[in-house]
Amino acid sequence: MLEGLPPNDASYLMRLRCDAATALRVAAIVVESLDPADTAAAAFEEEVNSPDAGPWIVEAYFGSAPDEGQVRALVAAAAGHQTAKAVRFGRVEARDWVTHSLEGLAPVRVGRFLVHGAHDRAAARAHDIRIEIEAALAFGTGHHGSTRACLAFIDRIARRRRPRAVLDVGTGTGVLAIAAARLFHMQVRAGDIDPIAVATAKANAQRNRAATFVRPVQARGINHRALQGGAPYDLVIANILAAPLRKLAPALAQVLAPGGEIILSGLLARDVRGVVSAYRMQNIALVGRLDIDGWATLLMRRPIPSPRKRSETGRGLG
Repeated sequence: MLEGLPPNDASYLMRLRCDAATALRVAAIVVESLDPADTAAAAFEEEVNSPDAGPWIVEAYFGSAPDEGQVRALVAAAAGHQTAKAVRFGRVEARDWVTHSLEGLAPVRVGRFLVHGAHDRAAARAHDIRIEIEAALAFGTGHHGSTRACLAFIDRIARRRRPRAVLDVGTGTGVLAIAAARLFHMQVRAGDIDPIAVATAKANAQRNRAATFVRPVQARGINHRALQGGAPYDLVIANILAAPLRKLAPALAQVLAPGGEIILSGLLARDVRGVVSAYRMQNIALVGRLDIDGWATLLMRRPIPSPRKRSETGRGLG
């Protein structure tokens, strides 16, 4: 898993060798407790020459020198003081932090999608929807539980309907926008606050023969005419974090069509209630949930007004 908005000038590293459950807990508490614009975390299984599962590594990356005492306290809260003593700090090259965190990760298969790097093209099957994503200074390689769950929901939605208009908020590498565009054969509007993410998403759209369908723009939330101009949307994807998802609820509700669905991700279990409440206040209800690697992804839907309610509304306006 890789989580957090990418600190594009990351040059500081925290590293801990532990078991899988501990690695996931530590990575989660780091990104939830520290500034996500300056901090990211990765948890992955260490490669060992053994048929058995190896130990895990959790790494945190910082754009500025971290408060080591604060970080150790967070690790202690998640995994105990003895584990916190095993934490090590160091330096990394800014341009290599994502590549370093993703070395050795295998292709990801979710439904009809296969997300892979250039070196794993041979893993594709005849009917796979292949999405080639290289490690880059943006979030979204398909390995993180939130990304995999979003892909699963997109695949499920495609089995029952074809959206008319799709929006991807916080697109990162563009993997979800590209997946939707390739699956539905249609334009997908996409935006991200980070200019490096936008550039990365554009390059990935070109790499995946989706450049005519995915043209990401730099935007805070949906504050861009290219994103607002595509409304109303009947499918919105937002794989960000809990706090911005709550703040975005009114804006996303404004561009969501009656009967439209929103995929919300980047949530820990404790975040779910608050996010669901924020969207319920906008008359958007929870209809599905997926939990992968400790991360929750929600599928929410705006109901279609009944004919009686539409008629009453029309009389009131007359």
